[in-house]
Amino acid sequence: MRHCINCCIHLLPNDLHRQCFRCRGPDHKNQKCPVCRRENKIPLYTDSKQMRWLAVLEVRTDHCESWNGFFCLRKGKLCSLMFGLIIMTLVMVSYILTGAKHGLLLIPSPFHYGAFASNPSLMDNESLSDMKDYYQPSKMNISYVRDYPSIKLIIDTITSKIEFIMRQRPDLEELRKQEPHMFSVIPNKFLPNSKNPCWYEEYRGNTTADPYATNSYALYSKRFRIIFDYLRKVFWNHLYHYKDKHYRLRCLPHFYIIGQPKCGTTDLYDRLRLHPDVRFSAIKEPHWWTRKRFGIIRLRDGFHDRYPVEDYLDLFDLAAHQIQSVLQSDAVKEHGKRNNIIIGEASASTMWDNNAWIFFYDNSTEGEPPFLIQDFIHAFHPNAKLIIMLRDPVERLYSDYLYFASANKSAEDFHEKVAESLQLFEGCVLDFSLRACVYNNTLNNAMPVRLQVGLYVVYLLDWLTVFNKDQILVLRLEDHASNMRYTMHMVFQFLDLGPLSEQQEALITKSPASNTRRPEDRSLGPMLPTTKAILRDFYRPFNTKLAQVLFDDAFLWKRT
Repeated sequence: MRHCINCCIHLLPNDLHRQCFRCRGPDHKNQKCPVCRRENKIPLYTDSKQMRWLAVLEVRTDHCESWNGFFCLRKGKLCSLMFGLIIMTLVMVSYILTGAKHGLLLIPSPFHYGAFASNPSLMDNESLSDMKDYYQPSKMNISYVRDYPSIKLIIDTITSKIEFIMRQRPDLEELRKQEPHMFSVIPNKFLPNSKNPCWYEEYRGNTTADPYATNSYALYSKRFRIIFDYLRKVFWNHLYHYKDKHYRLRCLPHFYIIGQPKCGTTDLYDRLRLHPDVRFSAIKEPHWWTRKRFGIIRLRDGFHDRYPVEDYLDLFDLAAHQIQSVLQSDAVKEHGKRNNIIIGEASASTMWDNNAWIFFYDNSTEGEPPFLIQDFIHAFHPNAKLIIMLRDPVERLYSDYLYFASANKSAEDFHEKVAESLQLFEGCVLDFSLRACVYNNTLNNAMPVRLQVGLYVVYLLDWLTVFNKDQILVLRLEDHASNMRYTMHMVFQFLDLGPLSEQQEALITKSPASNTRRPEDRSLGPMLPTTKAILRDFYRPFNTKLAQVLFDDAFLWKRT
């Protein structure tokens, strides 16, 4: 639509407003322009004919000169600005009211966004869902804080709160009160002619009964049903008959590979099981001590029925059958030899995962678990041997992230998750002890990455309060990868295993590495240099203490 330049009147496409047509020319005269003569009404023409008087288009004329137009423009901008300020005020009021309700305001530190109770008793009476809601990090997105000096302040706060305090070991009677059924099943003495802890247990079932009908491992996992189908077929062939009674051989592990995840435990397991004198549980990682005996399959799925100790012992029946064959051989019966077959168990959660305690034990120790996994293992088998495989905690965390993250994996995403986890951990150590935070189930589930798993010395010191140092072998993955033959010889010597032929040793030491990083994860490349520097600072005091405990500076991981 064209416009009359001087009169600001909208014209029809065919210029039917003839009175103003000359306004665009130099001969403009006010008396010939109805608008310039201050008339309010302009007749509208249609098809070159004037419409009836009822069809009159009113045009409100507005003679804004240049300055008037300027002030009209300023008035419009002012109205827009006032409207924007009103909207912003409403948003701020809404935030303040919501923030006060959910505890988002008045945060003590600009980087402290974790929400941890100052009162440990809060965890006593709340349900699992309530606790999860209470310990959720705030909705404020702080994961984009990539400024190294800023995050360094958080790490300095954590470092200032670190105290390595030895825990008090619980009495045996206290353990019995917590797990009476377990103590009724496992005896305090084992067969003297077996290197592995085993004993005979009377079997009262009939010949038609299924001995594994109620085993939770078989019920909840299809993968294990094939194993139990085989055990059912051979079960009666391995019963020991004495004075019209049936007995089955039961065994506990002689040694445990207790940790840590993503540190080469699978590779060590695969090589050790090739030794002729070593057997393992039917399942590589039963996770019974840490999870299944509490009814935890996946914590996000809640609790199931607790797996009884009998279900755990069933996993060693295959090995027990072989040990029983040795015990019943003439060499053992007539010449007094002993069985040298030993059983191992390789749940990588055993060293560190005590998260379930809060739901089953009394919380009277200011957030610290009164009983740990090692207390019960030692109570049943005080001579057990423990193998720990460790790795640079910085690289372990990145490998852990790549393995368990499901989508959108990247070095940048890892950096953001590290920053958020550090802030949550800082929030805990400001109110609780280091041990309470390390074993805090809610914190560990809230952190996007498992920072706590790399705090090796905290767990090791707790195991050393129960077991002697010569019962624990600590290895480094870096040494295992560079000189596998040497580390495997250390393991064989530690477990007091017999000599191997050259062919057997070659089979064990030269087989390909197990559970290496997946190709799609390798394509993501290394972590960001800033992330690595942050994690180096965080783990440094823990690595320093670990090197002091083990009298080995290699555990400082300075060259990695």
